[in-house]
Amino acid sequence: MYHCGQTRVDAGTRQGWGMTTRRTVLSLMGAAPVAAVAVPPATGPLPPLDRLDRLIDELAAADRFAGVVLVVHRGRPVLSRAAGAADRARGVPHRRDTIFALGSVTKMFTAVAVAQLVQRGRIGYHATIGEYLDGFPPEVSGTVTLHQLLTHTSGLGRPPVGPPPWDPAWSTVDEVWNGTLDVIRRTPPRFPPGSRHEYSNDGYTVLGAVVAAVTGRSYYDHVRENVFRRAGMTSTDFYTLPRWRDDRRVARPYDAQRVDTLERHPFIGTPDGGAFADAADLVRFMDALTGERLLDRTHTALALSPKYPVPPLPALPDRPAVLPFATYTPTASLINGVWVLGHNGGSTLGVSTTVDRYPERDWTTVVLSNHADAAQPVASLTRTLLTA
Repeated sequence: MYHCGQTRVDAGTRQGWGMTTRRTVLSLMGAAPVAAVAVPPATGPLPPLDRLDRLIDELAAADRFAGVVLVVHRGRPVLSRAAGAADRARGVPHRRDTIFALGSVTKMFTAVAVAQLVQRGRIGYHATIGEYLDGFPPEVSGTVTLHQLLTHTSGLGRPPVGPPPWDPAWSTVDEVWNGTLDVIRRTPPRFPPGSRHEYSNDGYTVLGAVVAAVTGRSYYDHVRENVFRRAGMTSTDFYTLPRWRDDRRVARPYDAQRVDTLERHPFIGTPDGGAFADAADLVRFMDALTGERLLDRTHTALALSPKYPVPPLPALPDRPAVLPFATYTPTASLINGVWVLGHNGGSTLGVSTTVDRYPERDWTTVVLSNHADAAQPVASLTRTLLTA
């Protein structure tokens, strides 16, 4: 067992995350005008987070959680925890600045890059992928739209659960990029575009390919410059497997049996799930997104507002009922009548992440783990406490 707990429950120094606006997000979601929204004053009482603190301790002691938890209110950290091992073999503990594989949280970065190009008039949400990319069969290229790819209603791609979507023999960025797109092009649609919602990793890889085709440059370089740099994200990147292997600040991944799975990951991740970041950078991203620093006010509203209802998640003893909607960037969920914007990521190969933004209450929460399926209990309790 490895447990390196570090607790911080205070109204600490601002850390450069800054304040964010709620006006656009709330107005597009049908909430009351900002002036009428009941938000606790900065000096008022905060929800007690001692239950969350205890849960992290209990799960870490049982080797059911290892990672970092960061809870921020009005730009200030209220709780910051690091528990367990980033590298079991070398005895490296997690720290608050440990970098994690994000899994599907990456989709928000890809979606922002798409929205920026829409804002510039370079692409359109209702344009078909055939207007930007070659090689897809006519029933796909002429019918599947960017709107459908963003909202997981395109029918495009392989099932989200199954064997790894990459070839272990791919050992360069180009091999991963071209090989993945070739497989997607050959994959028949799973259902007629727009007829239902089914989560699609491949759809977001196609969106990344649209970004690369329209800009005439590497998707990775474009997102680094236009998303990460603009948001002030200093540790976020698309790390290659050799860099992940060698950088002691990046957490090694462990499956449910706590076996190191690093060598089972691809040479580089794709636009649906290949980025790495620390917790502070994800707070900066959510602040920049909701604070209209990545997109203008109109396109921020367009990106964040609900587009398509997703099947709800019923209440459980440890989880409130969730009414989710697909948007053009994160998922927008109603939980206990409170809007929560965010995304999670997960893989049986040791990726478990959740990022949430509460625009009405000015909270941001990040849960990052290098254990398979470990973030969910912590994220669920956090949502329960912050929407009560």
